[in-house]
Amino acid sequence: MPADLFTDPDARPYAVLVPLPLSGPLDYLSAEPLVPGDFVAVTVSGRETVGVVWGEGTGDVEKLKPVLRKLDLPPMPEAMRGLVDRAARYTLTPPGMMLRQATRAPGLLEAEKPRIVLMRGAGEPETMTDARRRVLDAVAASPGLSAADLAREAGVSGGVVKGLLEAGALESHAAPQDRPPPGLDPGYRIPKLNAEQSEASEAITESIATRKFEALLLDGVTGSGKTETYLEAVAACIAAGRQALILLPEIALTADFIRRVRERFGAPPVEWHSGVTPAARRRAWKAVARGQAQVVAGARSALFLPFSDLALIVVDEEHDQSYKQDDIVPYQARDIAVLRAAQEGCTAVLASATPSLESWINAETGKYRRLTLRERHGPAVLPFLSAIDLRADPPEKGSWLSPELVGATRDVNARGEQALFFLNRRGYAPLTICRKCGWRAGCDQCSAWLVEHRGRGALLCHQCGWREPFPQKCPECGTEDSLAACGPGVERIAEEARERFPLARVEILSSDQTPDPKVLQDQIKSIADGGADIIVGTQIVAKGHNFPLLTLVGVVDADLGLAGGDLRAAERTFQLLNQVAGRAGRAEKPGRAMLQTTMPDHPVLRAILDGDAQRFRTRLSEERQQARMPPYTRLIAVIVQGEDEEKVWQVSRALAAAGSILTDAGIDIFGPAPAPYAMLRNKHRVRMLLRMARRIDHPRLVPAWRDAVKVPSGVRVIFDVDPYSFL
Repeated sequence: MPADLFTDPDARPYAVLVPLPLSGPLDYLSAEPLVPGDFVAVTVSGRETVGVVWGEGTGDVEKLKPVLRKLDLPPMPEAMRGLVDRAARYTLTPPGMMLRQATRAPGLLEAEKPRIVLMRGAGEPETMTDARRRVLDAVAASPGLSAADLAREAGVSGGVVKGLLEAGALESHAAPQDRPPPGLDPGYRIPKLNAEQSEASEAITESIATRKFEALLLDGVTGSGKTETYLEAVAACIAAGRQALILLPEIALTADFIRRVRERFGAPPVEWHSGVTPAARRRAWKAVARGQAQVVAGARSALFLPFSDLALIVVDEEHDQSYKQDDIVPYQARDIAVLRAAQEGCTAVLASATPSLESWINAETGKYRRLTLRERHGPAVLPFLSAIDLRADPPEKGSWLSPELVGATRDVNARGEQALFFLNRRGYAPLTICRKCGWRAGCDQCSAWLVEHRGRGALLCHQCGWREPFPQKCPECGTEDSLAACGPGVERIAEEARERFPLARVEILSSDQTPDPKVLQDQIKSIADGGADIIVGTQIVAKGHNFPLLTLVGVVDADLGLAGGDLRAAERTFQLLNQVAGRAGRAEKPGRAMLQTTMPDHPVLRAILDGDAQRFRTRLSEERQQARMPPYTRLIAVIVQGEDEEKVWQVSRALAAAGSILTDAGIDIFGPAPAPYAMLRNKHRVRMLLRMARRIDHPRLVPAWRDAVKVPSGVRVIFDVDPYSFL
């Protein structure tokens, strides 16, 4: 930047949004003409960061910092900037923090370093050996490889490649740092769809062709071929030279999904999730921005990639709770996906066998268009469902598997088929107590019990991650051999399975057992290939996996999710148990699901057993409406937290005292009250809850209410719009 920038007649102020928790853009000075969306390098508090030009600046030119440089990146499209603004306003998030979601790629500030690639030259080697011929054949088939890649492709040493360069048979050229991803062929391997799939796929394709916003609910039973259905719409995007985004709820699903895309289109999609390396994230971000990425498969954060021509957004397993982000920037990815589709003027497809109540009501009221797949694809049929009444058929003392479930497991294993025991509880036991003095293992940093993980010989806090060795004696009274495990986790069920079925291969499928995504993907593939006789798993097994040999699902505790006053407990239990049961019988062999319960007549379990999802959702919808609960109203969770408990309560009481700002507008305030986890990561927590009609302008009223109270340093007031957790 020239020293006389401030006297340069061409220098103008620009509003630049930076990825920091600021209330809006900052003004900077630039003599180089800039347009909204340009990526620039600027300094904030002496630190260089990436920024995006948001518009004209209004600051005093003489007091402004300069724009360091314009970055060699495609400008952020207007639709994406609109998404940042609208999502920030709705979620009560500083817009800079929402921008942070869209710039989380390494190397954006760095100038690209060209890579040296090899092409066929005009010269010929004096002698043609077999090794040299393989190199020339390889460069003809794949021009633009580096010397190392070319040598590897041809199976020769680097010296052979060097000799061809010296002879002029190869030439080196500078190429962009990142190679574009491989192209996908929409006609590579076209599947045969049934009538329902074809009708749904055509409806999505026609919606894409309109280039107008539309939200579609793809409501299909487990195993009905929803993936194949929407992939045909993806093929239409590729054929039209446009882009598609597919969101997946779990990183463990990625490997199988990538394989299916490769089989359909001859090449993999671009991946975006926490398991992708920094270099691959940089390549993916730039490929998306440059329009080179035809299809992206990723986690919820992929929603904020800078697509240049987005035609389709698919939210697979749209009901899944993992789409809700609770930390840093709370948002519901399903809702942001629909918002982004509206901004882009494109099609959003929400796919699920157990749609969320919000999506179901939107389809019932005509806000979304419903596409239905009622039958399983191919020869597979839906599993037979039954309840095991544990009051009449209880497990043996000290056991958790009923005689009926044990007998059914022996039968399927004898036929060479797989059984799954499902329990949505990690570890060995959720609570450890002393039989003599009553001491309970609790976390020092949280209001939570420590969970025994016997395989690691440790007690873990599932809230903050605190870990300590399992004690050899009671820490309170010092008594040895007095510590007892209360209740089962998957490790304990696996222990029982190994005792009851000593010849069976038992595998635990739980994210904390195999935290490495690659190891978890390999384990899932091994199970799908028949590498286990009995699978013991948590909710990760419900997330779209296809195990062809699995014909029996046993839900160890179907009542587990029905306890407590959670707003979504019944809905979540219905979804989870339906999804788990749907893992059985997905190939030629029929399946069966058995639900162990002490409440076989509970409305949720009856709806599952009777296969009457419509009646269940209608009843749930009526209950929510009568109670004035979402989706008929809007909730905003307010969490006040800090290390000083007295200050936390002072702020909470002050917010309650200033509540007339909200109550005069018709907003209900509940609390303040201690949070269920009153201590989390050494911070005291107090909760409040706001309830309001959906028409109320919460982005205007709630910040005004917060600003009416002086919040001291060390205390944070956090808003979670449309909360899923009330802990």
